[in-house]
Amino acid sequence: MKITEEIVDHIAHLSRLEFEGESKKAIKEDMERIVNFMEKLQEVDTDNVEPLIFMTKEINRLREDEPEVTVTQKQALQNAPKADSDYFRIPKVLNK
Repeated sequence: MKITEEIVDHIAHLSRLEFEGESKKAIKEDMERIVNFMEKLQEVDTDNVEPLIFMTKEINRLREDEPEVTVTQKQALQNAPKADSDYFRIPKVLNK
């Protein structure tokens, strides 16, 4: 697959990025390398290969979830830019 400037512009628009000049050329070359690598992977014979379900045979050793107070409410509100007696004050986000 050939990566064109239109494809780069389209992907840049979708990702809300802007590329111009040398950076656009570099991104285009990177995308071409990625696509070429994927095409190369298509050539690999994967018949009779078991799917990889787990990356390792290690078992997660999780600790018990024991609640504890690490920061008090007063300590948490201490560095807040705005706070009520018990809560953080934030700017209104939703308009009704």
